[in-house]
Amino acid sequence: MATALSEEELDNEDYYSLLNVRREASSEELKAAYRRLCMLYHPDKHRDPELKSQAERLFNLVHQAYEVLSDPHTRAIYDIYGKRGLEMEGWEVVERRRTPAEIREEFERLQREREERRLQQRTNPKGTISVGIDATDLFDRYEEEYEDVSGSGFPQIEINKMHISQSIEAPLTATDTAILSGSLSTQNGNGGGSINFALRRVTSAKGWGELEFGAGDLQGPLFGLKLFRNLTPRCFVTTNCALQFSSRGIRPGLTTVLARNLDKNTVGYLQWRWGIQSAMNTSIVRDTKTSHFTVALQLGIPHSFALISYQHKFQDDDQTRVKGSLKAGFFGTVVEYGAERKISRHSVLGAAVSIGVPQGVSLKVKLNRASQTYFFPIHLTDQLLPSAVFYATVGPLVVYFAMHRLIIKPYLRAQKEKELEKQRESTATDILQKKQEAEAAVRLMQESVRRIIEAEESRMGLIIVNAWYGKFVNDKSKKSEKVKVIDVTVPLQCLVKDSKLILTEASKPTGLIQMDKLREKSD
Repeated sequence: MATALSEEELDNEDYYSLLNVRREASSEELKAAYRRLCMLYHPDKHRDPELKSQAERLFNLVHQAYEVLSDPHTRAIYDIYGKRGLEMEGWEVVERRRTPAEIREEFERLQREREERRLQQRTNPKGTISVGIDATDLFDRYEEEYEDVSGSGFPQIEINKMHISQSIEAPLTATDTAILSGSLSTQNGNGGGSINFALRRVTSAKGWGELEFGAGDLQGPLFGLKLFRNLTPRCFVTTNCALQFSSRGIRPGLTTVLARNLDKNTVGYLQWRWGIQSAMNTSIVRDTKTSHFTVALQLGIPHSFALISYQHKFQDDDQTRVKGSLKAGFFGTVVEYGAERKISRHSVLGAAVSIGVPQGVSLKVKLNRASQTYFFPIHLTDQLLPSAVFYATVGPLVVYFAMHRLIIKPYLRAQKEKELEKQRESTATDILQKKQEAEAAVRLMQESVRRIIEAEESRMGLIIVNAWYGKFVNDKSKKSEKVKVIDVTVPLQCLVKDSKLILTEASKPTGLIQMDKLREKSD
């Protein structure tokens, strides 16, 4: 009966080393090596239960290696990406006659699709928490004529609005997805909530449709329909129509967006919105590896504006980004600048300063943690005060560097120590496993070695008396250093054929390979 191999056993083996062949070995060389090892490790040749079990496991390892290397398609994938490339889903639908360059391109595509699927699972559910803070008393305090009012010496900072939203996507079939979302909002003591249910169906490779039903305490029932369609490979259109029922009657709304890829990194949008706030908007978005640029113009009721924004992406490990924007319209003018940075594997922290007329000065802090977003808009002043701009700019930087030094860095260091400890434990287990494999391989070779020695003695051929492999210490100054050598007499004698011992640079007997791995891990 075949013994199932664990994933760790397969991952820790090199297929070429297992078969004792060069990486450039031909199919005939692979077949010859496979047959020789099958004869050596075949379970039926060993009667001892322990040796039989060890032979069965090594036999399965050799069989797994030969299955991969004997197929030109899987061998090409293994040569480029190793076993992790073979584990990638999607190879079964790839044309088998591919060049190494085409295989590399296909692997990267499959890897991107897998990451997108993982991201989609990770962002399910999605949530947003927004907390608005009124801190205008820090800068817009009035000079009272009489200062005997109790508590007048301390500025008042209060939360004036909050918003919480959550959504869950549940795939029903390969083409149908149900979406449940809800939200709660409050501002200056007044609040409300709503709940929405949507059903999305992918109608074809070019489009999908979505039906939405909603209800809330501030507004009546909502019925909506959203359609998406690829018109050409470079152009698509989205239409969203809705009927909002309220005490004032039915309020219809319609939004249509037409988009076109102008080049590889640039998309142009045309939007028409009819309803409560009718408007026409056109924008161009250019997104590259190092930058993100947007320019937009909107004409509408009650807001018309022009917008230009730029974001620079630094190519560092923390994915640092700095951004700035200018927005001007009937409501006034707003200048905004800020930055964001990755602080952990799944967390991004950002801050932006908004300066506008007549809006004043605000600081916006945002934290993205996996699929959750935490947003804190802090309104500092209704006026354009240099002191507010200064503290809104410098304050977050000081707080960030202090948190990074005192909290984030120690936390990441502690996490790294935990990972290293897990690796050390895994390595200790692996060393024990490799030691058992090496000992088992040597025991399985004993019978073959006995026959080889008898044949060599009869022809006065080559008999290996002693063979050692490892690190020898000859320097007297390093006498205290432990000598790390392994007896490889049996594995080498097993390679003797017709009184010749031939070892290539990339070739070692299986028992020696196991011992070599054991020595390397001990180092």
